[in-house]
Amino acid sequence: MFKYRDEATAKKILDKIRDMDIDYTFMHVCGTHQDTIVRFGLEELLKDVGVEIRQGPGCPVCVTTSSEIADAITLARNGVTVCAFGDMMRVPTTIGTLNDTKSEGCDVRIVYSIEDAVRMAKEQTKPLVFVAVGFETTAPSTCVPLQKDVPDNFSIYSCHRICPPVLEAIFEMGETKVQGLIDPGHVAVITGTKMFEPFVTKYKMPQVVAGFEPLDILMSVYMLCKQLNEGRCEVENEYTRLVRPEGNPKAMRLMEETFDPVDRTWRGFPVIKKSALALKKKYEDHDATKIHEDILAKTPFVEPEAKGCRCGEVLRGIIRSEECPMFGKVCKPTSPSGPCMVSAEGNCNIAYRLGSKRL
Repeated sequence: MFKYRDEATAKKILDKIRDMDIDYTFMHVCGTHQDTIVRFGLEELLKDVGVEIRQGPGCPVCVTTSSEIADAITLARNGVTVCAFGDMMRVPTTIGTLNDTKSEGCDVRIVYSIEDAVRMAKEQTKPLVFVAVGFETTAPSTCVPLQKDVPDNFSIYSCHRICPPVLEAIFEMGETKVQGLIDPGHVAVITGTKMFEPFVTKYKMPQVVAGFEPLDILMSVYMLCKQLNEGRCEVENEYTRLVRPEGNPKAMRLMEETFDPVDRTWRGFPVIKKSALALKKKYEDHDATKIHEDILAKTPFVEPEAKGCRCGEVLRGIIRSEECPMFGKVCKPTSPSGPCMVSAEGNCNIAYRLGSKRL
């Protein structure tokens, strides 16, 4: 399970948690953290010492709404070249998927970066839209080409979200009772640790920014348990090898210069104020929502979820993937009913691929 040199360290950490004689529930909001937790069997090890960990809305593809996918499909069906990351292609809606749209003969392409999409736009004259997805980790990369000379036929449909508002929504909704939060290390590399401090003040929520190795997760859990047992409430940084309190000022400045925070619905959530990123007015010549407003007005209504799909509850940390009646039956990676089974960072996909319960 662990590398040989890590086994003794893991045992020491777990023994120290066991000695605290606790019963805590923590949440993380990161698909990579979930992959590590399930892949290395940490869930069971931590339960044995009194800690339950739930996954929140940590998968950017998963929180993108069906209506946003439907917008991309509508653009493609009306003669626009649509470029998206691979996971986006298979997310189902009640009007199909982007893959289905491609099979109809529409120009839908998988790209690995926004630079791929810019290059493709330069090679053609018809309009091309890049569907931008991700949290603070990937949003700066969307900004970079706009600082240069991008072709007139290139535009961006921004599905970018930011973390603090959805965390606040979780705490305000009160559906998931947790005593501590494992903060996403890759987001904190960009934002720094200060972004999470308001949750200490407002919600008295102990937090630890964690890296992605098994020992990172175990150590972050130990640090949270120690905070609680000592009556402390603060933001600690376990991922000191990459995360600094100030984060990456250049990346943050790029985001501030390129985007405005706007209200938007997340999958499984109501409208969350100032939780998404829209291009500023000075970039409206490359904003797909402005350039193709007439096409987007044709987007048909789509149901938020497939009938019976409980992705929304999984994303809010209310149920485990295995508790959804569709999991492993009609909903599998080969035939997904929702995005949590599509994306490699989705809780259901991870549970199916790496977990012990495949029905």
